[in-house]
Amino acid sequence: MIGFRRAVQAEISIILALLFCASAFAATVSSHKYAGTQKQKIAENASAQKHISHVRHHRRSAASAQHATAAQSTAAPRRTVARVSRRRYSERFHTSSFANEQGLGDVTAGEDPVVRAAALDALGNMNGTVVAIDPESGRILAMVNQKLALSGGAQPCSTFKVAVALAALNENIVKKETMVSLGRGWEINLTKALAHSNNAYFEALGRRLGFEKVSYYAHEFGLGELAGWNIPGEHLGIFPSEELSAKLGGVGKMCSFGESIYLTPLQLGALISSIANGGTLYYLQHPVTPEDIANFQPRVKRYLNIAPLIPEVSPGMAGAVEYGTARSVHENFTEAPILGKTGTCSKDGTRFGWFASYANTQYGRIVVVFFLEGGRSTFGPKAAELAGKFYRNLYQHDYFADVVPLHHASNTIPARQNTVAPKEP
Repeated sequence: MIGFRRAVQAEISIILALLFCASAFAATVSSHKYAGTQKQKIAENASAQKHISHVRHHRRSAASAQHATAAQSTAAPRRTVARVSRRRYSERFHTSSFANEQGLGDVTAGEDPVVRAAALDALGNMNGTVVAIDPESGRILAMVNQKLALSGGAQPCSTFKVAVALAALNENIVKKETMVSLGRGWEINLTKALAHSNNAYFEALGRRLGFEKVSYYAHEFGLGELAGWNIPGEHLGIFPSEELSAKLGGVGKMCSFGESIYLTPLQLGALISSIANGGTLYYLQHPVTPEDIANFQPRVKRYLNIAPLIPEVSPGMAGAVEYGTARSVHENFTEAPILGKTGTCSKDGTRFGWFASYANTQYGRIVVVFFLEGGRSTFGPKAAELAGKFYRNLYQHDYFADVVPLHHASNTIPARQNTVAPKEP
């Protein structure tokens, strides 16, 4: 009997256990289908929420700092540019680049009418002067604005580099292909330096030459003396007797910018004429009557031993027009080779623009010097542009085809009279 009870109790226990498991499983498994739009929401405890809040705050602070740094780095260049812009030196000019009736009062009876008309038209209303020269005789064919042309001159700017180049070549300091190191792996030769008017190159040549030799060659090339033969009203330019102070750049600055030198358009024209004709430095003569033209006789000042040097400087002077500082010539004229040198600088509120050149045609050569003075509209390339117009005007009037050279000076140079030679230190 006792055994029977125990068996019944065991069966009851098994049945109760099975019922408990079934109710637990029914509570765990739902008969509802899963709704894809329902989202599970997790609620963190208080400690976890506090930690997450701290992390989010830290990230926002770091992002704000990074954004501020980026904004500062972006804005910094603008502020720097603004400061540079405020401190940028702006040169003030007091001379106008423009003028009218500049040929008024000129003595013109002995000038070539075609050349004068070409010069007047090319100069236009620019404030300046034009001097056109026959390099085979020294005759001034036209001189527009004679008052300015015959004045005491002005700083030659980079046109003085031609004289420096001839001096350095004659002293065997460089040849046209010699590469001159200017520091930091930068080097350049004479041809490119003339074409691009490289200041650092000519400063280096000037220091190599020294003031004594620069002065010697400058005077041999006609600086510091009258260029004309009995031309009324001509003033003398200045070549200083002492070197420019080291504080102002010394002889290097003299050779790169013509600092402290006063050059007249006639002096520059005579020098370029000596290159064009092979080495004869003529006195320039300005006929004032038809009788002066009929009785004209060239007058030689001195013979320069530069014939071997001319092939060394010519590529640089041609390069100035082809691809350098004087390429604005080609805005108006491309029919014949032009060799020249520009110059741009300023002094005491006036900017100067120089261009001295010659046309190298099969019929003959003509030298022309454009000298401009004024403000921001005045500079060497502008003078070169006007020279191109001058050559264009002559070409359209068949001027070059009508030129008959009196003689070619390079064929008549007595060796014993050559005066430019290396000067012993």
